[in-house]
Amino acid sequence: MTLKDKTAIVGVGSTQYWKRGQSVPETELSMACTAILAALDDAGLTAKELDGFAIYSSSCDPATVGSVLGVDEIRFAATLTSGGGGSAGSLGLAAAAIVSGQAEVVVSLMTLQQAKRRLGGTQVGDAPPASGGGGSPYGAGGIPPGMAFMAHSGLMSPGHSFSLLTQRHMHLYGTKREHLAKIAISQRANAIKRPTSIRKEPLTMDEYFNSRIISDPLCLLDYTMESDGAIAVITVSAERAKDLKQKPVYIMGSANGGMGRWGSAIFSYFQMPDEYFASSGHRPVAKRMYEMAGVGPKDVDVALLYDHFSPMVLMQLEDYGFCPIGEGGRFIDDGNIYYEGGSIPVNTHGGHLSEAYIIGMTHVREAVEQLRGTAVGNQVKDAEIALVTGGPAGLPVSGTLLRR
Repeated sequence: MTLKDKTAIVGVGSTQYWKRGQSVPETELSMACTAILAALDDAGLTAKELDGFAIYSSSCDPATVGSVLGVDEIRFAATLTSGGGGSAGSLGLAAAAIVSGQAEVVVSLMTLQQAKRRLGGTQVGDAPPASGGGGSPYGAGGIPPGMAFMAHSGLMSPGHSFSLLTQRHMHLYGTKREHLAKIAISQRANAIKRPTSIRKEPLTMDEYFNSRIISDPLCLLDYTMESDGAIAVITVSAERAKDLKQKPVYIMGSANGGMGRWGSAIFSYFQMPDEYFASSGHRPVAKRMYEMAGVGPKDVDVALLYDHFSPMVLMQLEDYGFCPIGEGGRFIDDGNIYYEGGSIPVNTHGGHLSEAYIIGMTHVREAVEQLRGTAVGNQVKDAEIALVTGGPAGLPVSGTLLRR
């Protein structure tokens, strides 16, 4: 069974975006409820009609959120495993619930307070810590075997892992830090035009190269920000979408998963062929997504590529077929990712690097707004198809194609 065009996103809601720790006195629960109610209102629906949660990265507790909002009955509640890799895939999860008859009005959500999660404490109804430490009522988590394997080498964070993938890509294909700088600079230029962006100061090549190295070859400006906020989107059947307030944005194709051993490679360094290790891990997901949608990369008008680290944008350009494998640097050098004059405008909202890091949901919001024709500052003319991705991360990674 295919999901193509059988469901549509009809509502988007959000809080403002804050720098890390500045959202207090809000909580993850209060922000989640604010975003969901705004998304329902955007669609012309009410909380009593909401009956499904398709989430990822432990973004909320449906039982608590449902009781606070006054949801009559939760008919479907499921989450994709891992972290931000599931952001785009949560839309496919929502579509699957609706097409299979398990729910009718489904929310996908991320709500995030970085400082609290880093400290390991949670509030009732809020998500567990992003790091996986503390906050569980079911016992101590201990140290995962993979972390014990890496820690003695000083590999203590995702940035350390992705720096090794980047080094390998540079070794194999001649990728340079200048290519990563152009990604950061391009996205900053996009963010400057948007009132929602946290980073609005211009970024130059000199400023990029003068920023401190965090994990060679990645510098501070290759890393995502830490920020607070919440975003929710509402999905319903294509038939029901026709009678609601907004123009439907149809889910053409969605896939999640990835190469089984790549998912562990970025954290445990199992041996992988270079063509898989020096990549974003999205290649098989991209293939299945395009097959479901019946289109290819040349049909995509705007790409919202998960950018927790700048080199992962370059590798996703390759894995989603916008350029050949190993040609990402040259593709960027030729100006292809720019909002003005690019063959495939990338992260027109500024992405995680410059707008805000809400673990992938800013990209979903931007994809919907581009296809509605309401994107602020950087609307792609006549945009018909948008790609939104989740991850690279531990599996699943995900990709979803939306159309107007």
